[in-house]
Amino acid sequence: MSSSRLLLVWVPVVLWAGLIFGLSSVPDLGTGLGTWDLALRKLAHFCEYAVLGALLLRAVGREALAAAAGVAYAATDELHQRFVPGRQAALRDVAIDAAGVLAGVLLLQSRAWIARR
Repeated sequence: MSSSRLLLVWVPVVLWAGLIFGLSSVPDLGTGLGTWDLALRKLAHFCEYAVLGALLLRAVGREALAAAAGVAYAATDELHQRFVPGRQAALRDVAIDAAGVLAGVLLLQSRAWIARR
């Protein structure tokens, strides 16, 4: 793989992972919307990790490897949040993130499959 191709596929992954890390470093992302706040934050978790899953699949080209890398990042993100004041680590969030990763991988995979037909 050429260096320009490597940059093209990996820079978005690194930037997106950096965005996730940055958001995880914010002590409180609450909106004050009560129950809606929780639902919106969990939806945001799912969506940000769906994008990460799709970007990882684009970079590595293998579904299982992309999914494993995305889920591993989700686990390290939760560990990171354990040390951020006002945040907490939750296995439930790893599961939501993992579902997002899988959705992103499957969505990109199905899109490529449809394009080949």
